[in-house]
Amino acid sequence: MAAISLLVSDFIISFMWVWSGTLIKIFVHKILGLGHEPSGEVIQCVLSIINIFFFAFLGKITEGGAYNPLNVLASAISGNFSSFLFGVGARIPSQVIGSITGVKLIIETFPEIGLGPRLNIDIHRGALTEGFLAFAIVIISLGLATKIPGSFFMKTWISSVSKVTLHILGSDLTGGCMNPAAAMGWAYARGDHITKEHVLVYWLAPIEATLLAVWIFRLLVRPMKEEKANTKSKSE
Repeated sequence: MAAISLLVSDFIISFMWVWSGTLIKIFVHKILGLGHEPSGEVIQCVLSIINIFFFAFLGKITEGGAYNPLNVLASAISGNFSSFLFGVGARIPSQVIGSITGVKLIIETFPEIGLGPRLNIDIHRGALTEGFLAFAIVIISLGLATKIPGSFFMKTWISSVSKVTLHILGSDLTGGCMNPAAAMGWAYARGDHITKEHVLVYWLAPIEATLLAVWIFRLLVRPMKEEKANTKSKSE
């Protein structure tokens, strides 16, 4: 029952995530009429940070519901084989389906909104960009989850500012997605979700970056834990 509840949470949260980004853009560009003016960019960043806080709260009350396959993959790698199969075989597809459903409804409701982020550079630089962004955000997430003490507010603040900053860095190149499910939703709407560009840039590169980030984090954290354990045993 808990597994089904988590899958439903992943679907709903992924659905809401693609909608939230669209509504923020509509509010800033159409309602406020600020477009790409500096004040509009600042307001959009502030709203994005508030939005990430809201989804972090949703993840907390749903006991793990998420909208990003990279977070699920990172935790699945760290768990046992059954949790890995559940994460990769059930949770990630649920997030993808939620994102696709959300985007389809967005396009039907706001047909003028466009068709989401696109690759504006060559495929190799695009893969490096999305890979770097994914690597950075996974390392930050792992660090906040296991190493940095602090309250929910402080950790979410660090995470949200990091995500918005990384998104800005990659927005003109690849869209700065850092979320294969959301990218899949928009690509499916355009009909290019099975192209080499989409698979390589928005799936393969972030997944490889996530695996690398988890491996490096384990490599760096384990010696620190062993050193603390040895120090403690010597003091006793």
